[in-house]
Amino acid sequence: MLQAQFPILLVDDDEQIADVLKRAAQSSFPEASFIHVASFEEAKSYIDDLEGRGPKIVLLDIDLKGAVDGLDFLAMLRAHPKGRLLPVVMLSGSKTPRQIERSYAFGASAFTVKPYSYSDWKTYLYNLRTYWFETVTLLDFRHRREA
Repeated sequence: MLQAQFPILLVDDDEQIADVLKRAAQSSFPEASFIHVASFEEAKSYIDDLEGRGPKIVLLDIDLKGAVDGLDFLAMLRAHPKGRLLPVVMLSGSKTPRQIERSYAFGASAFTVKPYSYSDWKTYLYNLRTYWFETVTLLDFRHRREA
């Protein structure tokens, strides 16, 4: 039986995080498929070039290396016709009140702290699956009209 696909845009400059997520998802969120981009520029190009079916959600590292960070991408995404309605789950190495407040002020759907161990990543993905795949009803971007 073929598993349903649940594409997730992962914006994170840490290749190890992408690898761990892909491996942990095999057992904790088998429906997930990850589109990994490592920078603001790659993420913006991906959204600009998006045609047809895109990601269901975005996992966005708040601390991207470079001149722009995850909050800059979030602000761009919320102003972009192809990304303004996408749910965005922020990923952070810590949870400072300022980061949390700014994330929600910029339009994040959720703020999460990156797990430290492989088993914690499996639990994280299991919970992500339970909420975003099984519980909520997400917009089907294939049938959405541009507003």
